[in-house]
Amino acid sequence: MKVRDIYRKAVERGMELDPRGKGVVVKELERTRKDFEGLKEREKRWFDRERLTNPYADTRILYGDPEREVKRVLVGIDMEVGEVVVADRLRDHGKEIDLILTHHPEGRAMASLYEVMDMQAGILLKYGVPINVAEDIMAERIKEVERRLLPVNHTRAVDAARLFDIPFMCIHTPSDNAVTAYLQRLFDEKEPVFVGDIMDILKDIPEYSRALDEAVGPKVVVGSEKRRAGRIFVDMTGGTGGSKKAYERLSQAGVGTVVGMHISEDHRKEAERHHINVVIAGHISSDNLGLNLLLDDILDGIEVVECSGFRRISRR
Repeated sequence: MKVRDIYRKAVERGMELDPRGKGVVVKELERTRKDFEGLKEREKRWFDRERLTNPYADTRILYGDPEREVKRVLVGIDMEVGEVVVADRLRDHGKEIDLILTHHPEGRAMASLYEVMDMQAGILLKYGVPINVAEDIMAERIKEVERRLLPVNHTRAVDAARLFDIPFMCIHTPSDNAVTAYLQRLFDEKEPVFVGDIMDILKDIPEYSRALDEAVGPKVVVGSEKRRAGRIFVDMTGGTGGSKKAYERLSQAGVGTVVGMHISEDHRKEAERHHINVVIAGHISSDNLGLNLLLDDILDGIEVVECSGFRRISRR
């Protein structure tokens, strides 16, 4: 496979698994193209043309020739300067690394992470929150994340990959879409009655079972295992944590339990205030699950070297 093949398959699979539905995503791409065509020529210079075919700003080929052949890929959850050096050291030890693949974005993908957060309004709509309300409560949060990313020195790992001449790619939202779709379908099929039933389902999944061995397994952070689960919302995609104001609207829409990767203390308090159970499945373990599911779909005949919190579990 070539670098470009892996990238394109990841984006396409991410669109297929998008919780808003692929049709909505395609319409957004059409709107992006119209916006691009309406720009002045000078403004087109700074337009990221990948946005015309890839709706996920946090998923990009960050460095390297897209036509380069890949036989072995180093995969990790966070691939920063240290992991890039590891890739080069592996080459010195006779284990050629053709591509570094990180889940969490680096480079311009990190700087543009906030652009993905728009999709959360569409997800809230599916769970019964009016779109005008969803877009309004997300707007403030998106601006907050954008400001927080402004001072970050986001090119460090990409610069290291360039110095060692190792292709570098990040796959974020497509992977998060994979874990969200998998868990939501699982809960919808099994129809857990109690929060404890949700915990039992998670503990049977290898990635979460392994996380329990490392003392970072699933936890109930609002409510208790004895409470009824009600309607379950898997909240694991859309760039990063959304607006804490969403909990009130989700409660009004009939959501009883949110299953997420992580939660801030302010968000936890809002969920508690509005009587929503919250199960934190785990951040790195959920990222592992999503990445494993996605790699099953997009890699063919590629050797995967595990690194930086990632453990390969194939379901093929």
